Amino acid sequence: MKKKTKPQSKSPKLLRILVIHGPNLNLLGSREPDIYGKITLAQINQILKAEVSKLDVPVQLSFFQSNHEGELVDKIGQVRHNKYEGILINPAAYTHTSVVLRDALSACGIPAVEVHLSNIYSREEFRHHSLTAPACVGQVSGFREASYVLGLHGLINELQKRMQPRDVM
Repeated sequence: MKKKTKPQSKSPKLLRILVIHGPNLNLLGSREPDIYGKITLAQINQILKAEVSKLDVPVQLSFFQSNHEGELVDKIGQVRHNKYEGILINPAAYTHTSVVLRDALSACGIPAVEVHLSNIYSREEFRHHSLTAPACVGQVSGFREASYVLGLHGLINELQKRMQPRDVM
């Protein structure tokens, strides 16, 4: 008589997410605290690390910050090679000016979520239009550091949805 074995449950796939911080975000904590708050970039990264440690799904975060458009574009271009599943990005001022950043996000082939500490739609008129958002699956703005957490959860939800097998009719 054959012994019955329980089907082994698959452990959830590790989600590798690249967190990209754009220009001047290295100045957080001292730069216009009335707009961006007093939190530093290192503290935002720590908040995100703490957030993924609470999740039931394994998530690995990598962080990158640059003030240079070309470096941001190069990093996005490497995501497939480095096997990332998603991008959480604060393009900062490049949101409103960078066609090349938008093109890189569109071309990379993985979901991205755009985040902003401030509500870009309540600020100067030139900030009301995002060139990069249409290349992303979603956008969160106006909640300071919580924008990153909300964006992270949205991205993880999107990645999990994409990994589920589709019903065949």
